[in-house]
Amino acid sequence: MQKKHVLLAVLVTAVWGLNFPITKLGLADTDPLLLTAIRFTLAALPWVFFVKRPHVALRWVAAYGLIFGVAMWALINMGIALGVPPGSASLLIQFSAFFTLGWGVLLFRESLSMPQFFGIVLAAAGLIGILLDSPGEATMTGFALVLFSAVAWSIGNVVIKVSKVQQIFAFVVWASLFPPIPLFLMTLLWHGPAPFIALPAHLNAVTTLSLAFQVYGATLFCYWGWNLLLREYPASRVAPLSLLIPVFGIVSSILILGQRPSASGWVSIALILFALAVGSRPGPAMLVRHRGL
Repeated sequence: MQKKHVLLAVLVTAVWGLNFPITKLGLADTDPLLLTAIRFTLAALPWVFFVKRPHVALRWVAAYGLIFGVAMWALINMGIALGVPPGSASLLIQFSAFFTLGWGVLLFRESLSMPQFFGIVLAAAGLIGILLDSPGEATMTGFALVLFSAVAWSIGNVVIKVSKVQQIFAFVVWASLFPPIPLFLMTLLWHGPAPFIALPAHLNAVTTLSLAFQVYGATLFCYWGWNLLLREYPASRVAPLSLLIPVFGIVSSILILGQRPSASGWVSIALILFALAVGSRPGPAMLVRHRGL
């Protein structure tokens, strides 16, 4: 991977990690589905009037928009609202790396090297360690929602590969058109008009800054950068880099929310970093999908 792309990957994962505690601040007074709907509305408008639609089938644009807007971020926000700590949420979503590696082997005949396999094992141990260190007040439903969002992210990565999109920024902008309407309708059906009525009173400086960060940092910039990496490199090469997100998420949660891991939690974070170093090293293929298998 080129140095400029390594730098882009680190910056993207840092912004995504920081996004979790910042999202928590925005959810303090706002319904999670409504907040997600507003986020993607602002990510799409007014930009679709200035950015030409990407040269891919509309079904891929719609599929990606619904996956990463409704099936991913709405579920993450609901999980955080149900009590999942932002640091733990940034951790759980990283199971998408393992799902994406599997999709890469099964669907794109990508090889899984020995270092990648050991990196997965080490990272899984680190992820489990941080999960066990998480506060107990988070509900199992919230954890399940965030874990399911990890599956959704891995499927979104597959959509990027299959669609063969080249205009990455345009793809993100136009895909953002599709989540708002389902999310607005879900908010209305599940909670009635109350969240909409209360919204003006809750749009304070903190909520507004949280939304701006989610829209322009975590959505437009990060998905442009991440999808560009997926376009340039095999999914099995890019996916493990997302394991940096919980490191940034936990550190930023300490600084913003005062949520500090225990000594065992820090050991788990170090284990994840070591797993990344191991998984990025070249090595012989352990599992290769051949045509006809």
